Amino acid sequence: MGKWHKIFKIIVLVIILVFIGKIICGGSDWRRDDKIINTITVSGKGEIVVKPDIATVSFGVSAENLDVSKAQTESSTKMNSIIDLLKKEGIAEKDIKTTNYNIYPKYDYIRAQLDYYGGKQVLSGYVVSQTVEVKIRDISKAGTILSGVGEFGVTDVSGLSFTVDNQDSMKDQARDLAIKDAKTQAKVLAKGLGVRLVKITSFSENGNYPTYYGAEKSMAVGMGSADAIAPQILTGENKITSNVSITYEIK
Repeated sequence: MGKWHKIFKIIVLVIILVFIGKIICGGSDWRRDDKIINTITVSGKGEIVVKPDIATVSFGVSAENLDVSKAQTESSTKMNSIIDLLKKEGIAEKDIKTTNYNIYPKYDYIRAQLDYYGGKQVLSGYVVSQTVEVKIRDISKAGTILSGVGEFGVTDVSGLSFTVDNQDSMKDQARDLAIKDAKTQAKVLAKGLGVRLVKITSFSENGNYPTYYGAEKSMAVGMGSADAIAPQILTGENKITSNVSITYEIK
């Protein structure tokens, strides 16, 4: 009898402990619910409009010959002449970068005389092509350079774009304006809702990319004519935009 009495007491004690545990857990959940943080999220936008001070453009040359070494020599001669011109115009070597150098065979398809559907590929030569990317820091010389490289067998001019040398600083300024705008919106919203801003709980930024507008990107070059008129290069303006989102804890 004493043994079963002890077992009964243990069972009752376990039940009581489980019950107390549930009460504690329930009370803990209630306290956590009581600490739910109320927040508001606001957005801000900042824009900086600047005039570009750097032009970037790519020049390409190519040469074809049955002798691959002669094709390489011809292509290199053209490119070296272009690089010499760029240096004479004040372009630093660090601002001239080779972005592409290709050598590939070129074939002609010869149709057989007796078989209409027959034929064969015949090597007609090797093509060597080179491309350099040039950063022009004195934009006033861009038109002269575009016209001048045409005298040295340039076959392709592409990628003319305008940027700002200290673009990171411009992005920072745009972000600062966006944050200021968001904070102003938060104060207005908090006043309208009758709440108090406590602290910032999260921040995010979208965009912060430059937008180009109002720029004439003329690609005309002399193509070998010494009398070619240098094109007018109008840089327009760049607009750097930052969009931010700020979340505040409120009370």
